Amino acid sequence: MSSLQDQLLKAGLVNDKKVKRAQKEQRKAAKVQRHSADDAVDESRLQAEQTLAKKAQRDRELNAERDAVAKKKAFAAQVRQLIEMNRQPRSERGTADDIPYNFTDGSKIKKIYVSAAIQQQLSLGRLAIARLDDKYELVPAGVAEKISSRDASYIVAQASRSQDAAEAEDDPYAEYKIPDDLMW
Repeated sequence: MSSLQDQLLKAGLVNDKKVKRAQKEQRKAAKVQRHSADDAVDESRLQAEQTLAKKAQRDRELNAERDAVAKKKAFAAQVRQLIEMNRQPRSERGTADDIPYNFTDGSKIKKIYVSAAIQQQLSLGRLAIARLDDKYELVPAGVAEKISSRDASYIVAQASRSQDAAEAEDDPYAEYKIPDDLMW
């Protein structure tokens, strides 16, 4: 079977010039259609890539937030474990031998009861006071440094060792004795 163009040529309705012109117009139309389709595909592909990039950025931000929260929880758990494992024993209410030790927590002055030996260690900076929930616990200075490196808000009071050593060397009142009953 011959094509429609061949049949029209045989019937004499069209000549070779008109057939070639029609074929040329069809090729041009097809070419224009291909180019416009490519542009539309490129635009939609570009838009899809932008959407994917925005989604990936948002996912990265959400993951960073989740990681920060998880890290904060991990640090809190580590601090809690450090305090619970290294806390020093002391009296809650104070016995006849215990003396009150005053310290500041924020803008408030707090008091805990400790023995004379523990009070001496606190004043020398060998022990520190850490907050655990609503209680105050005594921890060694090395543990207090580890806690401070994770979250400094848990350490409430700690005397610095370096200042005491420097003051002892330069202290003009070093030869004067401090009364035993002096409390601030």
